[in-house]
Amino acid sequence: MADILEIKDLTKIYGQGAEHLCVLEHAELTVPRGSFVVLLGPSGSGKSTLLNLIGMLDRPTSGQILLEGKDLVRLKSEAKRSALRLQKMGFVFQFDGLLPEFNLLENVALPGRMRGKDETRRAQKLLDQFGIGHISHKMPADLSGGEKQRAAIARALCNKPDLLLADEPTGNLDVQRKEQIFRDFAALAQEGLTVLMVTHDVHAANFASAVYTLENRRLTRTK
Repeated sequence: MADILEIKDLTKIYGQGAEHLCVLEHAELTVPRGSFVVLLGPSGSGKSTLLNLIGMLDRPTSGQILLEGKDLVRLKSEAKRSALRLQKMGFVFQFDGLLPEFNLLENVALPGRMRGKDETRRAQKLLDQFGIGHISHKMPADLSGGEKQRAAIARALCNKPDLLLADEPTGNLDVQRKEQIFRDFAALAQEGLTVLMVTHDVHAANFASAVYTLENRRLTRTK
């Protein structure tokens, strides 16, 4: 199985001199295509920072981030980074980020609109896939936390990304709904999507094909 993502000798330092804060130090990570990789670590350990670096929302101090062999660190143009994000990546965060003025179907189809495409049919298909197609007409305010988070995942998949980045996507859900999201991610990996999730919930490891732990600035593979 070919690797879709490879991180080499990645370091991230905020500030300079005596005021500096090292969040990541010589991190190494390999993510095979079609895998569900979980990155565990306590709050404040740098998990979200790592995800932001991979998503080109922040820049590392040193090291390489290779997506399908292309070093993302070398992309200097924000226009190129934005285009690559829209084409290759999907994002799911702890807070669903659904726009309150749009119904569920419109929210999920939004990434397609950003690319000038009408993805209404695909959006409905994704909602059906996640078991919430029957409420596609509802507004976010009328949904449960689990329904909103599954809609957020559907939205992240609208543009058919190669890599799904999930940052504490189950932080606001109860145990049953958390496990459903973990099963969803494992199923998506079985279908060929690559999922990289950061979380402090150790139960996610039961559903993952590989597990890394981030602690004291270091990444260690534990499964």
